[in-house]
Amino acid sequence: MAEPLAYFNGRYVPFREAALPLADAGFVYGATVVDNVRTYGRQLFRWAEHLARFRRDCQSCFVPLAATDEELTAAAAELVSHNARLLEPGGELQLVAFATPGPLGLYQGEKANGPPTLGMHTYPLPFARFRRFFTEGAVLAIVGHPAADSPAILSPRHKHRSRMSWWKAERLANESPHPPGAVALLARGPDATIAETAFANFLCVINGCVVIPPEEEVLDGISLRETIALCLARGYDVARRPIAAAEIGNMSEAMLTGTAFGIAGVKSIDGRELKWPGPVTAALLAAWSELAGLDIVRQFVADQSPGGP
Repeated sequence: MAEPLAYFNGRYVPFREAALPLADAGFVYGATVVDNVRTYGRQLFRWAEHLARFRRDCQSCFVPLAATDEELTAAAAELVSHNARLLEPGGELQLVAFATPGPLGLYQGEKANGPPTLGMHTYPLPFARFRRFFTEGAVLAIVGHPAADSPAILSPRHKHRSRMSWWKAERLANESPHPPGAVALLARGPDATIAETAFANFLCVINGCVVIPPEEEVLDGISLRETIALCLARGYDVARRPIAAAEIGNMSEAMLTGTAFGIAGVKSIDGRELKWPGPVTAALLAAWSELAGLDIVRQFVADQSPGGP
């Protein structure tokens, strides 16, 4: 029976055989730079932008990336071509690229570290995970954010696998009094300044203006870049500034934007109801569907759409 392939250190291997050794810095330190890109119509969306961010973050985090853009692009295309054939009709893929410094010499009785680890793999896009965003609206719960590292060390703009804070945040968001399935919306500092979720950037509409947290405080999301461009193209004012949790009462709409689903509306934050779907959200969702070349809502809510819990 055919099975998905992964790309691991220059070789195509069965997905089940792609694994980090226990001595790898990606496991020991969580020192893994990562990027995640989805397909629309089984073609990678904005691959060049994702690849450029991946290379930038590897350089910033001192993770070697010797492969050329051409080599990475060819590997990504091969994985999508092979693994898409294993999907159910209507299915799409998410492709993950990751890089680590490689095995640590001290764990192996050697002086030198490495060689670095580079891999890519895919998984079926989990439509069911995000379906309720389009049928009921996303429900967010604000939880605390750990003290921010100095941007000189690890900027929130970098995409990496050090995810313990997100893991704990999601668990806290699903404790009482938050409703089941609430998405953790992280906030930092004494003013509870809103940041982002584990898988999506946050936007809101205040007095007709689309407001987004400052770029130095959140992930440099490729989907966020696209959404800002769509806002400007449609004449919406856009402001990047701190958003205090106390401003929730001033928000007419709120949205999440991320790789898996493009853009989706928020129904409530910490129990406060917002307009869903709001007019700005609806307009941007239509623009995203045009950009993707398919009806995003239909793709996520169709009964036949594949996906997991």
